[in-house]
Formats: sequence, structure tokens, C-alpha cells
Amino acid sequence: MNYISIDHISKNYGEKVLFDDISFGISKGQKVALVADNGAGKSTLLKIIVGDDYSDSGEVVTRNGVRVSFLGQEPNFDINHTIDEVIEKAGSRMQQIIDAYNTAVTNNSNNDSKETRSQLDFAIAQMDVNDSWDYDRRLKQLLTKLKITDTSGRISEMSGGQIKRLSLALALLDNPDVLLLDEPTNHLDIEIIEWLEEYLISSLVTLLMVTHDRYFLDRICDQIVELTNGEVYIHNGNYSYFLEKRAERQENNRIEVDKAKKLMKKELDWIRRMPKARTTKSKARIDSFYRTKEKATSIKKEEQLKLEVAMSRIGGKILEMDNVSFNFPDKTILKDFSYTFKKGERIGFVGNNGTGKSTFLNLVMKNLIPQAGTVVAGETIVFGHYRQEGIKINDNQTVLQVVKDIAEIIPFGKDRNLTASQFLNHFMFPPKVQNDYVSNLSGGERRRLYLLTVLVSNPNFLILDEPTNDLDLLTLNKLEEFLEKYSGCLILVSHDRYFLDKLVDHLFVFEGNGTIKDYYSNYSAYKLKKDAEKQETKSHSNSTRKTDQKDNITEKVKIKVSYKEKKEYESLVGEIEKLENEKSKIEGELNSGTEDYEKIHELSQRIGIVIELIDSKTLRWMELDELI
Repeated sequence: MNYISIDHISKNYGEKVLFDDISFGISKGQKVALVADNGAGKSTLLKIIVGDDYSDSGEVVTRNGVRVSFLGQEPNFDINHTIDEVIEKAGSRMQQIIDAYNTAVTNNSNNDSKETRSQLDFAIAQMDVNDSWDYDRRLKQLLTKLKITDTSGRISEMSGGQIKRLSLALALLDNPDVLLLDEPTNHLDIEIIEWLEEYLISSLVTLLMVTHDRYFLDRICDQIVELTNGEVYIHNGNYSYFLEKRAERQENNRIEVDKAKKLMKKELDWIRRMPKARTTKSKARIDSFYRTKEKATSIKKEEQLKLEVAMSRIGGKILEMDNVSFNFPDKTILKDFSYTFKKGERIGFVGNNGTGKSTFLNLVMKNLIPQAGTVVAGETIVFGHYRQEGIKINDNQTVLQVVKDIAEIIPFGKDRNLTASQFLNHFMFPPKVQNDYVSNLSGGERRRLYLLTVLVSNPNFLILDEPTNDLDLLTLNKLEEFLEKYSGCLILVSHDRYFLDKLVDHLFVFEGNGTIKDYYSNYSAYKLKKDAEKQETKSHSNSTRKTDQKDNITEKVKIKVSYKEKKEYESLVGEIEKLENEKSKIEGELNSGTEDYEKIHELSQRIGIVIELIDSKTLRWMELDELI
């Protein structure tokens, strides 16, 4: 069953064509990833599908009755509202459905007429269709899972990660048929990402998402929609399969183009020698020549991101932290922390949001002063600090002006200097884009420009705080290649597990309350170890509980059980069974559709009483069962 059809849509901004005449569909139960380079139009395409933007041609058709929920990259909440107010506003449609049902029940009870019965019938159908019966339970469960405990605070007081978690909860709350996610893992810590991963794998929801997280993408998706050069390619498989098939397509295309080039050269000689008198046969050959020429010139020269630094010499002393302590009024970040960084060291930072990773980096960069202890960097150390929040760039500047404001001439590699324009070319900003305004850049292009401004200083100690946010997979691969060869010191804060596995030697794990533990492993090995420890703790806990239960039972056997309690214990089994049968019978009558509305109201009240009786009698039976 096709839920959404994208039919021949096109979108361009002036001369910049994002996509042209593209078509594909999303069927019920599919989990689809949209893959493309930065600036290719991924976010724009998602917005067009949900109606937040428009296409220049074509249309998007959504099947009637299909509920679609959208999580954008940048949630747009009123910062003056409280979390409760945002939740109430987001759930207003669901609350209206619940209120309409309650009103219909009351009206029908007061006046059983054809009109009120019709209203109640419609209200019940709406509650069923929208899964509104357990709305409050789902809301509480999602907020708890996503660690949103205090809903009285204002949006303006929330961090980026908290806002992302809130917007994720609201996107999942409506139990949508189709879920559209634009970079859902941005600003989330690894624990929440792994929870979301498991949720989406086990859920029946139909999914279309944009993400740079390769583990996330590989585990969840069963189809990849590749958007490249304004065209769409469909790959039925996960991300690893897509990489394989894309490489095959590119290689086959290269072979065909090489053949076309050879044929074109041969035909070009014929064209030049061709007599002026044109026969039908020669015209056909000329037409064939132009088709061959089009094929021979069809491969566009792909831009390559070239990352390189003329790294400064590193002396013997790198960075020393001696008994460093730092507290906020309500939180301990570091407590007597000491560490001596070594030459070429590569450390990954992991831990839940709010455990102090960014504060630690600000202490290293002297943006904060420790309340105790010292932080001393070597004289030869040149830091390059890529902050999670990015930098403020004047949207009215051109891309070239941004770089020229830092330096006109930039050392690049060994014994080479580049102009600002040449440096931008290496970062996949061709002359046409260099003269464009920053305001026209996509989120990923802005991130790439920010990375460029960090590397301009040729640092020998790189600090990267969530560098993968908003970067496309091509840029990520190039950044990985650069960092693998980078010989300076590296601190990497990232929720991207693939990135951590590939680039770091050991981990600083921020556990909260000033505790930082050092693990000499990559993230996957650390996760396996922690999972094994949790399983061992759980097994030990279960074993202890069983022992305690045995001891309790032994102790309670000594307590004399009265004759009355024995008779009560025996009768409870039959009473619970009768109530369960009554409950099943009432459920059958409610679902039959043959009862009048007065009877439905009566049955609805009775089933609530029956469920309460079952719960209370079951609890009493369990108490007596432990004694007898």
C-alpha cells in the first residue's frame, strides 16, 4: 500500500537547481533513508512532503487518512512558553478528540436521540483511529524515556539537546502512520540515540529520514533514496548495500563514458570529412554522433574536499591538568581531576548531556577558570576549537569575505600558500558559491565553512565538539580521512559511534558528579563491556531477590495461617476467574456494535469496576500465596 507518492517534482532557487522532475513512493511499513550531499535539497524535500514548502512543479500525494509527523532539524518553539504549554499546544488536536468523546458520552446519557447516538458513534471512531484511549500514558512514558522530568520550565532555559528531545517526544506522541525525521540524532546523547534506534527498529511506523549517523542508518533502513545531481536512485537495502551498488553504478557509468569517448573521437573524424550533400543515412549518423557526445561528456567532475594543515611543531609539553575542580551552583563538573596529555593522543569524550563535556573543553581553552587546580598548555601548542554551537557568521557577508576577514594568504600543507579563494576551493566552495551570501548556505554548508575557519590557524591540537552535526556523508568521510592522518593531538566529542570507533584510542567517560573514567578502547568495545556489566548486575540482583524471597517464605511459613485466610485464598481463584469471564463478555458486547448507546454507557461503567476488582483480588491472592 502506497502511503506517499512524490510525482515529478522540481525545486530551484534562481539558477541553483536542487532537483528536477524526481519521482518515488513510500509504502506502508518501509523504513527509507534519503541520502545526498549538503545543499542538494534533502531538508527542502522533506518540507515539501509535509507541506511546509512548495515545489515548482509536480505534486506530493498522501493517502487519505494517513497521519504524518515531522521532526525538523531546528524545532520552532516559542521561547517564552513553558514545556507544559508547548505540550498542550502540540497535543491540542488529540485533546480535542478526547474532549469531543467525553462531551458525546455526556450528551447521549442526558438525551438518547438519533443525533446524540450519531455523535457518540463518530467520537468513538475518532478515538479508535487516532489511538487516543491511552494518550496520557503514552505522553508520560515518552517524556520519562527522553528524560524530560520537569515540564514547568521555559523553552528559553532549555539546552539544544533538551529541545531536541522535547520535539522528538511530540513527533512520536501522535502514533503517526508516517514519520519524517531530519537529522534526528543531532544534539542527542548516545544513550537516547540507542533508545531511539531500538524504538524505530521495533515500531511498525513507516519512516523517511535524513541522517549522517551510519550505525543508525545501517541498522534501521531497508531502502535508500539517493539524491544526486538533481536525480533520484532507489536502492533496496541498507546503507552498506547502497555503498556497494552506488560504486557499481559509478564504475559502469565510467566504462560506458570511456567507450563513448573513443567512439566520439572516431565519429568526429568522419564528421569533419563528411561531404556537403547529406543523405538520410548521414543525417542518422550525425544524430547518433550527438547522442554519443552527450554520453561522453555526461560525467561531471566531482568536487573533492581537500583537508590539510601546515601543522606547527609540537614541543615536549602538551597540556597538563593538575587537581582541577569546577562546580556550578547546582552541579559538580570536575573534582580533583589530573591528566597529562601526550603527543599524538586521540581521546573521545562520551557521556550524557549535562555531565560537563563542553565545560571541560572551555577549561582547556581558558574560557573558564578552574576553582581549584591548574590547566597549563605547552608554549608550542596551537589550539583549533570547533564548538558545538558554531560561530556567529554575518549572513550579509559573502563566503569569500568571511575567510578574507581571517587571512588573505593561508599556509597549506608543506611549503605552500593559498589565497582565500584557493583555500575555499579545497573545501568544496567553488567561485560561484564564494560570491554568494552566507544566508543562502544550507546548514551543512555553514558547518563546513565553520570547519574551514578552525583549520585556517593550522592547529596542532584539535578539539572537535560534535563536528558531525549537519554534515553530509561525503564530507564526513573526507573529515575522517583527514583526522586519521592528522599527527597532532585530538579531542573528539561526538554522539556518532562510527566516528568514535574509527578515530580515537581511548575514551574519557563523563559519569556525572565530577567523575571521569578513562577507558582504553573504542566506543563499541566500551559498550560491550558496559552491557556485560549490566547483565551481570541484573543476574546478581535476580539471584539475590530469589534468595530473599526464599528467606521471606521460610520466615512466613512459621506464621500460623488462620482457617478463614485459607478459605479466602481458595475462593479468590474462582472469584478472579468469574471476573475475567465477565470482563471478556463485556468487551465482546462493546465491540459487537449491536447494543444501544444507553447499554454501551452502562457496560463502559461496569467494565471499569470489574477491572478494579480483578486488580484488588489478584493483589490479595498474591499476599496470601506467599503465606500459604
